[in-house]
Amino acid sequence: MTMACQAPAPPTRRLAVESFDAMASPVTLSVVEPGPRTAECLERAEQVIRDVERTCSRFDPASALSLANLEPDRWHDVPATLAAAVGEAARAHRETGGLFDPRVLDVLLSWGYDRSLPFAAGDVDRGPAGIPDLSGPQHDETATPWRPEVVETAGGWRIHLGGTPIDLGGIGKGLAARWAAAELAGAGRGFAVDLGGDCAFGGAGPDGDSWRVGVEDPTGQAELVLVVDLTDTGCATSSTKLRRWRAGGVPVHHLVDPRTRRPGGDGLLAVTVVDPDPAWSEVWSKTLFLAGAADVRVRAEELGLAAAWVRADGTVGTTTALDASVVWRCADV
Repeated sequence: MTMACQAPAPPTRRLAVESFDAMASPVTLSVVEPGPRTAECLERAEQVIRDVERTCSRFDPASALSLANLEPDRWHDVPATLAAAVGEAARAHRETGGLFDPRVLDVLLSWGYDRSLPFAAGDVDRGPAGIPDLSGPQHDETATPWRPEVVETAGGWRIHLGGTPIDLGGIGKGLAARWAAAELAGAGRGFAVDLGGDCAFGGAGPDGDSWRVGVEDPTGQAELVLVVDLTDTGCATSSTKLRRWRAGGVPVHHLVDPRTRRPGGDGLLAVTVVDPDPAWSEVWSKTLFLAGAADVRVRAEELGLAAAWVRADGTVGTTTALDASVVWRCADV
């Protein structure tokens, strides 16, 4: 890439903004032309996000998910938030033909991703333990469907994970964005939720009837590769820009292909999907990433998704469904 977008002009409308860290990500909640209930709505939106972190994080040994993961072959009484997340993850598993599969947790753990790692510092090496075998026969995890159970009882909710510990990190962030957006609807003329790249936008933006949203360049050669015009929708990016490390000197990343149990997305650096539901933006961005550079366009067009992707050579592709929303794109070199 040879060109980056100019910085946007200062907003012409009043903004109420709240920023904090949650789910190992920076979070920004914005309300345009805030109304009398804005402070209350922002507080509820933050609490929704923190509730997802408290119940669905695999990095907190006291979370409801961590406790269920200790005994995945039995029933557990859990908070409604975790029950909803497991139910949505099961739906995503079915509708993607198994390409979305939270059971890859054991792979991530074997590569040393057993805690929140300092990715921002760069050059993370988890040492010699658990060196990934990237040369042996492939194991297709999707051949064994995941069938967790979620049941509502008179006293609350119960789940059964189907015998395997799971990771709800990605879809958990998407759901947090979905539920936080619901709390901000009506707080002002418009709103935005940005949960480390899992986003939701509603109503008017700071400068117009919609939001101008930049898609980062994962190669680092430019600031952005695209700017899209969005409102009343979600957006998420799956990328190897940040969550990548070395296990015993072997480069790996967090986007594991359950068909091979190896790092997926050959030839891709990032995939962005725009979908009305932020949680499904997250699901589709990951499953499209697993298609790799050779098949991502065909797969995205087949599904009718509004998507963009950045290949390892820095070139950018978009689907027909996204093109109408693109207001600026970086010139390929």
